[in-house]
Amino acid sequence: MAAVDRPGIAFPNRRASLLALLAAPLAGCSAAGLLDALVPRSSYRGREGVAYGPDPRQKLDIFQPLNGGKSPPLVVFFYGGSWTRGERADYRFVGEALAAHAVVTLVADYRLSPQVRYPQFLEDCARATKWAFDHAGELGADVRRIHLMGHSAGAYNAAMLALDARWLAQVGLAPQRLAGWIGLAGPYDFLPIRDPEAQVAFGWPNTLPDTQPLAHASGRAPRSLLLAAAEDDSVNPQRSTVGLAQRLRAAGAPVQHRLYAGLNHTTILAAVARPLNWLAPVLPQVLSFLDSSAHP
Repeated sequence: MAAVDRPGIAFPNRRASLLALLAAPLAGCSAAGLLDALVPRSSYRGREGVAYGPDPRQKLDIFQPLNGGKSPPLVVFFYGGSWTRGERADYRFVGEALAAHAVVTLVADYRLSPQVRYPQFLEDCARATKWAFDHAGELGADVRRIHLMGHSAGAYNAAMLALDARWLAQVGLAPQRLAGWIGLAGPYDFLPIRDPEAQVAFGWPNTLPDTQPLAHASGRAPRSLLLAAAEDDSVNPQRSTVGLAQRLRAAGAPVQHRLYAGLNHTTILAAVARPLNWLAPVLPQVLSFLDSSAHP
């Protein structure tokens, strides 16, 4: 059975109104600038549009803590959007939330379908991860504490890099170099593909079973934190989040998972943002997982 967190919060009307305002743009897996407008720019140092490859989509934004302390962790974040849409600029709220808590954060773009198909977006994410390893020191982060994190399709990307060694091997890395990975509302087991956009991205019906993260669960997997909404009607949380957690646990890999009541596919990510932390303790659980990777 999955653990289900039921905060039992009675939301004031103004909070419900804010959530309703944000729900429409977030429904497309994009913050559309609304959450970004509500979070400060004074809580971190940053650089935008840093290239990790030659393609215009192969760029990332950097969020550095003002006071990172000694050897802070680094997170590479991949956003969702059915592998067909998304812009790193719409996820400043993720970078701000983590950097404000002493986590160096990279928010990476990657090439999208129909410009590319599987596995090219994974190859881009691997290149962004390689950039993180190459530059962690100059960003003040601990290279031993690099994590991948993603939401929705971005969680799939993070899962594949962490579980299927082929992609990081292409850039001279291995999943065991990761301190861990975090998936929010990720699709980890979704064959047959029914979503028309995902069908294009994965060349359905010629989609092999090894495109699924669940197929690569093993005892060699790095530490995993899998979070989802109990009432997610976009990605089945029992099949994907609970299913992958059970498969990893059975293989002997370290994994935590939780389903949150009162959230949906998009608000589980929105809860990371400072203005919406009251929705559920998603950010504290992420920070606790990152903190547990600290070295003595």
